[in-house]
Amino acid sequence: MRPVTQYLPKPLIRVNGKRMIETIIDALYANGIGEIHVVTGYLRERFTLLKDRYPEIDLIENPMFDTCNNISSLYAARQYLEDVMILDGDQIIYDPAILRAEYERSGYNAVWTDRETKEWLLQLDDTGTVTSCSRTGGRNGWQLYSISRWNREDGRNLRAAVEETFEKKKERSLYWDDVPLFCYPERFRLGIMEMKAEDVIEIDSYDELVSVAPEYKDLRSSAVIE
Repeated sequence: MRPVTQYLPKPLIRVNGKRMIETIIDALYANGIGEIHVVTGYLRERFTLLKDRYPEIDLIENPMFDTCNNISSLYAARQYLEDVMILDGDQIIYDPAILRAEYERSGYNAVWTDRETKEWLLQLDDTGTVTSCSRTGGRNGWQLYSISRWNREDGRNLRAAVEETFEKKKERSLYWDDVPLFCYPERFRLGIMEMKAEDVIEIDSYDELVSVAPEYKDLRSSAVIE
């Protein structure tokens, strides 16, 4: 996302006048979810500006953000992994309903696709249980999005699995989603929460940012450094 993120963490980038992470926080509040923990790393001091608008949020520092993958972020917040929703901060939420607190089983928000995708792709059995995940994508499956819910039991299992992976096995290069989907899939019986592709946008690159916010094509914009 450079040069936009040279002075600003990605979740704090404004799109259509609103920071990406603010679309998430506002959607959580709209669903009655008021306990929110934000894990910070790169340029972590910039996240304090969120406290002006959302004084109730809790900022958690991840001191290993620059040497580990995002498994270290979940490890930093592992004490909260019961009855919890886990989200990436670089998403734009268009339909707050996709963050509703009610759910039948732990698992991920997902969108059905019969087109080729390079995103992680889930397969389900007849009971709606996740049976496999492809890191390299494919077609005719459920595209995983970075929104997941974990009930009390699964959250405890997730914490134990993350601690085992991070502390004992010293796996520092993994995405945290690798833990339940690839490292210990037998410990979980995950499902999905179906949604539509237009309900959320995940911004992974500068080109994707410009496609939804053309003002960033001109990097002299003040929005870049706000």
